[in-house]
Amino acid sequence: MVEQCVSNGPKRKEVAKNGKKEKQKTEETETQRRTSDRIKSKQREEKERLVRKRVQILDEQEEKGNLRKRPNANVTEEEEVVMAEKLLNQVLGSTEKQKEVTLSDAGGVGNVVTEKSATVKVKDTLRLFNKFYLQLVQEEELRCAKAKVDKNVSKGSKKSVDKSKKENTAEDDKKKSKRPDLKAISKMMEANAIMYPEKTIGDLPGINVGHRFYSRAEMVAVGFHSHWLNGIDYMGQFYKKGVYHNYMFPLAVAIVISGMYEDDLDNAEDVIYTGQGGHDLTGNKRQIRDQKLERGNLALKNCVEQCVPVRVVRGHECASSYCGKVYTYDGLYKVVQYWAEKGLSGFTVFKYRLRRLEGQPLLTTNQVQFSYGRVPQSVAEIRGLVCEDISGGQEDVPIPATNLVDDPPVAPSGYTYRKSLQIAKNVKLPTNVSGCNCKGTCVDPRTCACAKLNGSYFPYVNCHGGRLIEARAVVFECGPGCGCGPGCVNRTSQRGIKHRLEVFRTPKKGWAVRSWDFLPAGAPVCEYIGVLMRTEDTDHVCENNYIFDIDCLQTMRGLDGRERRLGDVSVPAINNFDGDDQKSESVPEFCIDAGSTGNIARFINHSCEPNLFVQCVLSSHHDVKLARVMLFAADNIPPMQELTYDYGYALDSVSGPDGKIIQMPCYCGAADCRKRLL
Repeated sequence: MVEQCVSNGPKRKEVAKNGKKEKQKTEETETQRRTSDRIKSKQREEKERLVRKRVQILDEQEEKGNLRKRPNANVTEEEEVVMAEKLLNQVLGSTEKQKEVTLSDAGGVGNVVTEKSATVKVKDTLRLFNKFYLQLVQEEELRCAKAKVDKNVSKGSKKSVDKSKKENTAEDDKKKSKRPDLKAISKMMEANAIMYPEKTIGDLPGINVGHRFYSRAEMVAVGFHSHWLNGIDYMGQFYKKGVYHNYMFPLAVAIVISGMYEDDLDNAEDVIYTGQGGHDLTGNKRQIRDQKLERGNLALKNCVEQCVPVRVVRGHECASSYCGKVYTYDGLYKVVQYWAEKGLSGFTVFKYRLRRLEGQPLLTTNQVQFSYGRVPQSVAEIRGLVCEDISGGQEDVPIPATNLVDDPPVAPSGYTYRKSLQIAKNVKLPTNVSGCNCKGTCVDPRTCACAKLNGSYFPYVNCHGGRLIEARAVVFECGPGCGCGPGCVNRTSQRGIKHRLEVFRTPKKGWAVRSWDFLPAGAPVCEYIGVLMRTEDTDHVCENNYIFDIDCLQTMRGLDGRERRLGDVSVPAINNFDGDDQKSESVPEFCIDAGSTGNIARFINHSCEPNLFVQCVLSSHHDVKLARVMLFAADNIPPMQELTYDYGYALDSVSGPDGKIIQMPCYCGAADCRKRLL
């Protein structure tokens, strides 16, 4: 097999050839015509789904007895359908603009309009949720900082504050400090971004056995389990009108086993599950009243009588998760029996015996943190260890290298490890850059000069040691000319490697990188280190697959390859950039060569479905052509999962010295793999 050597570094992009033949234009026209018909079909299906969802909500409100079937008695059901269609047309109008045309053919012949796989759609949905969540975390951080400042001002004042005003302020603070994860769910619903808004029996595409959610809110955001608190998710009477009209409702579709009930008995493949209701919500698990055969309890009973399986999710303690737990999907279980009995606290509880269906992947619950392999607890436990620390003590955290592939096993070689950029002699970095006048740490984005460069906005939040809220055209951090200290959140990417990383050998892709620690979405992983040099000086270099072009003006757009991603940035060099300028499409002026000297980033492989993204960062100066290149976590990444990013090559865009197109297969194994790296 051909080793994917190019996957050990991001590499040079050549400009794609221009000029299309008339035949290609005709083919594109035919593709657009076919695509239009498909989209129209999708629109009709989406309209029907939205109308059903609206009726479902009204039915649920009616069941609760707190609203009429229609909020406005003067509005007929037909008028509601028209209103729903108008809303949908607005949503579809913005959705259509996001349709992507990609080269999906392994040979790179022809443009094919392709739908994203369900797995990728799930990732995109969770990424949007994490973006909303981090934005709301930041709002809460700013609110708390402002409250602290106001409190100090109040203490310094000699005037007494009216008692009623104090009470009103406390009440306002209480309202504002709602959980950001629940607010993020509300934003997802407002944006019509829940992936599976309708409840479904059985597995959901894109969510396989072993999938981990890092909060109950994440499950709600996808539509896997539609309530952030209740353990039983079930279909209401509305579903009688759809494809499930032959069933008796309510009907359970999913349950969460998280140790909330003292009467639960979990034997992995065989479970005794306690129904909902009647327990003490303070967290001591005790029952304080009898349970009733209604709602979720009745729904599980109906599953027994109609042989309907339910999705089972188990919750476990997890210090990495902001909610303290991680939730693993363990597959479909059949509800085989139910009964009522006196529980441990003397109150009536309903019990349900669930048995796991055969033919599913093995349970991962007992290894919930380590489904990709067990994290070593010491150097002695590392299998295939060939180097205890490839950094030679330069990094704060040792980076071991392992090799279970080669015989005899060898360690990474042919380079010198370096923690910081080496500047070529003919490259001069700008100096004397002014910074902000903040003291201690930057707090107010309206007054911080560095925040103003980001559009009067701090790109990071403080949680988990600092997390980037979303990918941006370029991030302006505080630097040596700023008044704030090293603990400032706007210096997040300057703190070096903080997670336990490992370099390991793969059968087809050469060396690769994984983390022993959980990496939350937005966490900085490492900087791409090497020799900062002029691109023209690498023209004579052959077989160097570790050259990273610094192309901020064509930087990573999110996670799907390089594309201009201009944001709310106030630097003239960026705002004056002309996207139609042919010169801007040429090879960037500067690059980072990690061939002979570099850090762990040189070993991170390409993937067509990456879990990292590239972010250009400016801190010691403001020249976008010489930006630092950082890699951030795009998802919540579990331990021992390989770290990857998209190298951003267009197929057939790289030529050799002889002018011939270079082709190289891709071995990333992603569901939407393009099959070729080049």
